[in-house]
Amino acid sequence: MKATVKVEHTDPSNRKVLHLELVSSNLDSQTGKEKTPIPGDAYYWGTDPIQGNEFLLEAIFDVPVSFGPIGAVLVVNEVDKKMFLINIVVAPDNDESASVTFEGNSWIKPKSGDTVKHVFFPLKSYLPSETPQGVESLRESELKAIRGDGSGERNELDRIYDYDMYNDLGKPDDVDDDLTRPVLGGNMYPYPRRCRTGRPRSDNDPSSEMVGDYVYVPKDEEFSPSNYRDFVLNKGLMSSTPALWTTFDTLDRRSVSFPSFRAIDSLFDDTVVEQPPSTLYAMFLETIRKFLIALSPASDTIEEALFRALKGLKFEMPQLIASDKFAWFRDEEFARQTLSGLNPLSIQLVTEFPIVSKLDEKEYGPRESGLTKELIEEQIGQAMTVEEAVEKKKLFMLDYHDMLLPFVNDVRELDGTTLYGSRTLFFLTEQGTLRSIAIELTRPKGKPPILAEPWSQVFTPQQWDGTGSWLWKLAKAHVLAHDSGYHQLVSHWLRTHCCVEPYIIAANRQLSRMHPIFRLLHPHFRYTMQINAKSREKLINADGIIERAFSPGRYSMMLSSAAYKEHWRFDMEALPADLIRRGMAVEEEDGTLTLTIKDYPYANDGLLVWEAIKEWTSDYVKHYYSSAADITGDKELNGWWDEVRTRGHADKKDEPWWPKLDSRESLIQVLTSIMWVTSGHHAAVNFAQYPLAGYFPNRPTIARKKMPVEEGPDRADRMADFRAKPEKELLEVFPSQFQAVLVMTVLHVLSSHWPDEQHMGRHMEPAWEADPIINSAFQKLQDNMLKNEVIIDERNKAEDRKNRCGAGVMPYELFKRSSGAGDTGKGLPYSISI
Repeated sequence: MKATVKVEHTDPSNRKVLHLELVSSNLDSQTGKEKTPIPGDAYYWGTDPIQGNEFLLEAIFDVPVSFGPIGAVLVVNEVDKKMFLINIVVAPDNDESASVTFEGNSWIKPKSGDTVKHVFFPLKSYLPSETPQGVESLRESELKAIRGDGSGERNELDRIYDYDMYNDLGKPDDVDDDLTRPVLGGNMYPYPRRCRTGRPRSDNDPSSEMVGDYVYVPKDEEFSPSNYRDFVLNKGLMSSTPALWTTFDTLDRRSVSFPSFRAIDSLFDDTVVEQPPSTLYAMFLETIRKFLIALSPASDTIEEALFRALKGLKFEMPQLIASDKFAWFRDEEFARQTLSGLNPLSIQLVTEFPIVSKLDEKEYGPRESGLTKELIEEQIGQAMTVEEAVEKKKLFMLDYHDMLLPFVNDVRELDGTTLYGSRTLFFLTEQGTLRSIAIELTRPKGKPPILAEPWSQVFTPQQWDGTGSWLWKLAKAHVLAHDSGYHQLVSHWLRTHCCVEPYIIAANRQLSRMHPIFRLLHPHFRYTMQINAKSREKLINADGIIERAFSPGRYSMMLSSAAYKEHWRFDMEALPADLIRRGMAVEEEDGTLTLTIKDYPYANDGLLVWEAIKEWTSDYVKHYYSSAADITGDKELNGWWDEVRTRGHADKKDEPWWPKLDSRESLIQVLTSIMWVTSGHHAAVNFAQYPLAGYFPNRPTIARKKMPVEEGPDRADRMADFRAKPEKELLEVFPSQFQAVLVMTVLHVLSSHWPDEQHMGRHMEPAWEADPIINSAFQKLQDNMLKNEVIIDERNKAEDRKNRCGAGVMPYELFKRSSGAGDTGKGLPYSISI
């Protein structure tokens, strides 16, 4: 019998590379015990003819017929460096048709004195009760090893999955004590759990880990060698960006505003190279010049290098602005993007009037909104009363009042940023589009010794008043900063990255690799933990990219925690449930959904994807579970779900809304929700980031100055400056040059796709392909996704769908196989990408 092993990241040689042991599926008929494994050594044999960076190893075994089917392969790495094992194919001599494939895609530790054997199971999936007797104990021992014992510091070659709180976002051992951050997780700041690293505690803050250069993730969660190369070359830009911007900090340029909109336009590649460089470019040139001089003082090609650098610093023109240069300026585009923009998950139906806050009136000011009946009716042209508008489902709102108001005073103590609680009101027109009619900005009473009274003002679109028109533009900039912060910290990070990590940890700890549910979920979890670890290093950490360039500043993650506490519910992560909760859909008696706004691209197309996932999941679950008893009797499955609730989301473990896995229907709903969040939901909030927000006036991430009309001792001076140069006022509210280019760089990285990204309806896992029934169910998923693409194309061309079709309007393509939002044309990704 021959075993062929495909590996990556090893040197070709004739020496022994791996030691293998074949494990029988059967017990010894005489002793009733497991059979002794048959050993063999794998040597370098050749290079894969298709994938030149993959090497083939071969081992020969003498296997008697009485040994029975091969139920597992044990592997020991005999060389002194890690390698990535892709798969193992075991075949009888001269009979390739009888071969058995063992799924790999896993890193193997170097031997280095560690003789722990890595276990690989065949493609056939087994519920715990159906496990071949010869590998029952191996299945259990492998899970036990992956769980670890909860002690010790993890090293980069470990495969152990465990839980911890987010106590590693600060830098408590730095000289600057202001870089400490509270622990997220627990009663004060509830939060999901992340992967335990076991790093030593800080001397300055025993509740926090000591922060180092490396953040552990289990080895099986790390990028494959080819993907890691792509990360370093293309995505590693995000890691290097803070170092570059530190240089600008030393030049005291962090808070410099853009001097004009022309200077903003000069960042993009449709400008004429001969134009004078903006102040920002001068800063870049000076920085690069210093780098070049330091590297090569005698160089005589500095000017040439600077010219190349100047050309290289041009950003790609974002799709929105390439279609319509003035789209960001228009109120109708501002409203349209609440339905088909970067954060289509916050818009909600107004169901009660007057609009009232739930916050304490003594601490935060009047509870009743300043969006009065008279103001609203004036804005809708007396077409109907407010009561009629509410009854007819005509009023919609972005409501960041209660979410942001508790943070306003703290944020305002930071340099270079400000914050309000906000409510933005929209009216649904007869054309099916939203019209923005009012913005309310609110500030609570100041902290002692500043005893300023609460302040609130409503702004409306103004056509005939210059001052009012510019105030409306400023108010929109503040709301967009609020929406950008909520999008990044909640809709994106919290819901699709942070809350997903416990599902992954629990799945690896409780579900064997041969469990069918593990194999169903695994493509949706691919690389998520590695990406989350990188985010804790560079994005959400103290003084990281989010804190530097988003309005909440150092309170960003506390805001994310507050959103988790107040709003996150697993049963509402399902797309239909989320739409119903926000009043954006109604469930009919037959179970179908009717959308409150007919042309709601995120919901229209998202529901197509949701139904395709649900049908695929239903076929899959019903194949493996014939009854509810099979589900309640599955110890691994129930161990996984119990651990998700009680450990991964420990701060919400006692909530009554957690689904129970007591039927096939409940299991289908749970799995579909998880798979939707990691695919469709994530695609909706991630892959259009640069196309829609790359031109930052369309979606500023921070508002740096308070409204000039806000009451205060300097109001008169602020109003005088505003009236003299309103454009300058808007540019000073927008992100600084430092912040804008930092965010543009990161968004470009975040919006990109992996070269080997796996796409729903295209990539079939080997285990699915090996089972004829599952293979057939997958073909149905593929057909559904193809049909969805045709439907989406038709919708994008339908002139009556004005939220996705029109002059200069970006089509909505985030759920298509061929996306116009920076996609590679391969389809909707299964899993979360950076």
